[in-house]
Amino acid sequence: MAVFTTVSDNDAQQLLSSYDLGELVNLRGISAGIENTNYFLTTTRGEYVLTLFEVLTAEQLPFYIELMHYLAERSIPVPKPQTLKNGKLITNLHGKPTAIVSLLPGSYEPDPSPAHCALAGDTLAKAHLAAKDFNIHQPNLRGLTWWQQTVPSILEFLDDSQRELLLTVLDEQTAFAQTDTYKSLPFGPAHCDLFRDNVLFSGTPDAPQMGGFIDFYFAGCDTLLFDVAVSVNDWCINRDDGSFDAAKLQAWLTAYHAVRPFTEAEHKAWPYLLQAAALRFWISRLYDFFRPREAETLKPHDPRHFERVLRNRRSADTPKLVD
Repeated sequence: MAVFTTVSDNDAQQLLSSYDLGELVNLRGISAGIENTNYFLTTTRGEYVLTLFEVLTAEQLPFYIELMHYLAERSIPVPKPQTLKNGKLITNLHGKPTAIVSLLPGSYEPDPSPAHCALAGDTLAKAHLAAKDFNIHQPNLRGLTWWQQTVPSILEFLDDSQRELLLTVLDEQTAFAQTDTYKSLPFGPAHCDLFRDNVLFSGTPDAPQMGGFIDFYFAGCDTLLFDVAVSVNDWCINRDDGSFDAAKLQAWLTAYHAVRPFTEAEHKAWPYLLQAAALRFWISRLYDFFRPREAETLKPHDPRHFERVLRNRRSADTPKLVD
């Protein structure tokens, strides 16, 4: 488990005294994630998720917490931050900003079908529309500026081919961000990390139902198309080579487009944004692999996966957003 800060039962009991959520029944670490400390928290009144933020600051957190609250109030299935007795949504534990949110039903689907993909696309489009008037702005902290700052620290670990690919694509993305096409793309609050393990489903495999979106702590204001690209680069691919699964991709994009139709600029930008999404996660996985932080148990993802995805996006014809 990626535990940066250990939370004891006594810690949890003292924390709960600041809420009106009942008494502690069980506390169990969540064996996923590499940015935050997460625990399942069961009380006499319900089930929740306790998060200690290891990277994000107390000044940055209101964007994420308020965004989840804003979406939940508009019937988007996301974890609802719980209110402390003092009326706030964020507290502190072991010197780390801390929040408790509701636990959504269901579990993640490691091998999503086109039906799962359609539900995810539909829900993301609804979330994008629901958040369009959200009035807190925070940039995507893992966007272009972060790529530019981080790449120099990982180049020494790459071979010549990898360095050439990484620097070439970064230069292309830097240039594309200055174009009129990019600047005309729909922009707003985006999840920015909607991998399959950040979506929960209930129902049955043949008739899935949306449980909800979780882990908003990489969210930020970005192009909405970047959010779509991040998602389909995980949901709709063949894992061995990173190529697209046509049926899953069509289901995902068609469902999204039915709720929020893609613009002309988004059609033009689609090849660039697919590469941008692959680049972002190749860089972050390289950084986590070669420059890891200390933790009790930390298993960084294999960075070679998104290298394969990026190479595929550059070598294969880009599927259309929608016909």
